[in-house]
Amino acid sequence: MLCVSVLFLFFFVFALAKRFGTHAKRWPGPFTGDPPTLVYKREDLQRIWQWEVASGHYPSRQRVPEQVRLKTVADNPALPPRRPSQPPHGPYATATRGTGAKRIYLDIQSAPENVAYPPRPVPGSVADLDIVMDHCDFSEKKFVRDCLEVLRVGAGLDNGKRVRRGRMDDWKYIFIEQPSNSSTHVARSLGGENEDHAITTTTDDGSDPDSGLTKKRGVEWERPPIKLPKPVHYRPASLSPSQCDPENPRIFHMFWTGPFTDKPYLAILSFLFTQNTGLSLHEYPSDGVCRPQFWLWINPGPAAAVPNPAAYRDMFAQLKSNPWASPFLHPRFKDIIHFKMWNTTEQLDGVPELKDEWRARDLFNSGGYVIPVPPKLKESQANDSEENATEHLSTVTREDDMINRTGSKSLSTYDRLSVILSDMARFILCHRFGGIYLDADTIFLRDWEELWGWKGAFAYRWSRLEKYNTAVLKLNKNSALGNFLFRTALKNNLDFHPMTVSRYTKEAHLEGLLMRLPDALFDSAWLITEDHQHMRPPQPFLTNFEQFFDTPSTDSAAPQALGFEGFYRGAYSYHFHNFWWKPFDPARNWPDLGPRFAEGERIARRALRETDPSKGQHIRYGDEEYEDRVEDDRRDLDWSTVLKRTFEAYIRGERPSMYGEMLRW
Repeated sequence: MLCVSVLFLFFFVFALAKRFGTHAKRWPGPFTGDPPTLVYKREDLQRIWQWEVASGHYPSRQRVPEQVRLKTVADNPALPPRRPSQPPHGPYATATRGTGAKRIYLDIQSAPENVAYPPRPVPGSVADLDIVMDHCDFSEKKFVRDCLEVLRVGAGLDNGKRVRRGRMDDWKYIFIEQPSNSSTHVARSLGGENEDHAITTTTDDGSDPDSGLTKKRGVEWERPPIKLPKPVHYRPASLSPSQCDPENPRIFHMFWTGPFTDKPYLAILSFLFTQNTGLSLHEYPSDGVCRPQFWLWINPGPAAAVPNPAAYRDMFAQLKSNPWASPFLHPRFKDIIHFKMWNTTEQLDGVPELKDEWRARDLFNSGGYVIPVPPKLKESQANDSEENATEHLSTVTREDDMINRTGSKSLSTYDRLSVILSDMARFILCHRFGGIYLDADTIFLRDWEELWGWKGAFAYRWSRLEKYNTAVLKLNKNSALGNFLFRTALKNNLDFHPMTVSRYTKEAHLEGLLMRLPDALFDSAWLITEDHQHMRPPQPFLTNFEQFFDTPSTDSAAPQALGFEGFYRGAYSYHFHNFWWKPFDPARNWPDLGPRFAEGERIARRALRETDPSKGQHIRYGDEEYEDRVEDDRRDLDWSTVLKRTFEAYIRGERPSMYGEMLRW
C-alpha cells in the first residue's frame, strides 16, 4: 500500500505540473500518450478534404477515412473514370469518383542502339504512387531491395542491362494522362450517384457532429469555420508539359546556415547531373519541359538573430569569394540556380495563417521541447528591430554557444536551433512559393519528372515508424492542407517537428492528403542502419550512415567498380543524415571543376595547405600550373568521394549526365 501511495503521489505531482506548469513541460508519454493537438471541428476537416480532392490533389484510390464522415461522394479530376467494384457500404462516403483523364501506363526502355544511358522521363508523365506503395510499403513487409528494382525497371533505368523476362505490367508505375471530352459524363454515369454533388458537411440527426474527435486541451475550436478559395482547376501535366504550373512550380528548396561548404556544393552538382535543366543545349527551347529550378535559402547568421540591413549584399559577397559557392554564380546557371536570403520575420509575416499571431509563440519548439531565446533578443525580434537584435545577440548570448552557432561543425557543436528553424522553414517555403523541399544532406539520384506530375502532397516514412520524415516535403502552394497545418501548428506553439506533424494529420484524419511514401525512394539505407532487412539488403550495404563517407575496407572495391550507377539505383535521392563535418573527398577536399573555375580551386587548395601542410603540396600558384600525383590519392575511394568526382567530371565536360547529355558552355 505504501508503494502504491508513493506512485500515486508521483503521478499526481506530474499531472499538476502538466496542468498548471509552462507549455514546455510534457507529460511522461508512455502512460497517457502525447496530448491531443486537434483544433478543427469535423465540419472544417470535411471542407479540407473536399477542397483538396476537387483541386486534383488526391490522385489516389486510397479510401477517405470513415471518421471524416463525408456524406457525398466527391468528384476527383485526378482519377480516371472507373466502374465501382463494389457498392458503397455504410452511411459515409469513403471513395472518390474519378472524372479525369484516362491513364496510359508506359513501358520505358532505351531504344537500340542507344542503350548506353537511360532515357529521360517522358515530359508530363506521372508516377502512380499507389502502385509504388504496393511494391515498397514496409508495413506490408516489402523489401527495399525489391522496391528499388521495380523503380528502376519501371523507369527504364536498367538500360541495356535488363535480365528480367516475362510480362512486367504490374511493375509499370509511370503513366501519362490522355484527356477525353466525355470523361466527366462517363464518370457520372458509372457512379450511379445523385447528380447533385454539393458539399455536405453536417448531419441533422441530433448527434454530436464532432463525436470521436479529441480537441486540444485549453484551446477553443478554430473560429470562424475555415474559409477556402475556389478549388484549383486541375490540368493534366501531359496537356502542356512546357508550361509551368503556377500552383505547383518546379522549385527545389534547400535551407542552409553557416559558411557554404562541400555539402550544398554536392547537392547542387547532383541537381545539375540528374535534372532536365537543358544544359546540354545552347538555349533552352520554348517547347521543352517546365525547367526545374534550385533555390538555396541561406540564413546569414545564427538562427535566433535577425539579419542586419546589409545582410543581402554581404551574403553575395561571401558567395562570390567562397570557392565552393562561386562556380554557381556563373551566367550559365542564372536561370536555374538561385541564392535566396532567409529572413524569419519576413517569411512568417508572409504566411496569412501566422502573420498576426506568431510573435506570441516560441520560435524554437521541437517536439514540445522549447529552447528559450534570451528575453531581450526575443523582444527585438517581435519589434522587428534589426540593429537591436544584432546588438543583443552579441551582448546577451556571447557565452551561449547554442544561440551563437551558425552551422554544425562537429558532432559536439551541432546547430540545433538552425535544425528547428528548418523544420518550420520547409512548410513556409512550400506553402508560399510551391515546390519541393529537401534537406541539405540530400543527393539527387535521378530525374524527378514523374514526381512533379503527381499533384498530391507527400513526405516520406520515418524508417520503421508510421511517422513522417519531412527531409523531403512536397506541399501545394496556398492549399487547404497548408492552411490546416499552419493554424494547427500555431495553436501548438509553432511545433513543426515531423513527429508532431504526424500527430496533426493523424488526429485530424488527414494523413491521406499528405502521403507517407516509403523511405526506399529517398532514404534507402535507413532501415538497414536500424537493423531491418539485413537478410536481403539493398546495395550498397551501408549499416550506418557514416559508411557513406568511410566505406569499410571489405566493401571499398564497390564504389570504384560500380560507380554512380551502382548506388541505390532506382531511388530518387539519398539522404546521408547530417555528418556535416566529414568531407566528401578527404584527399581532394576542394572543388575540382576544371580550368574554368581554377581560381576557386587555387583558393581552396591554398587554404587547405595552410591548415594541413601535407595537402596540396604539388601545386605552383605563380604560373597557375599544378601537378597531382595518383600516389597522393587514397587507395580505396569511399562512396561519397566517387559521387563527388562523378558530378565534377560532368561539369568539367569529361563525361555526360546520367542521361547521356554533355554540358554545353
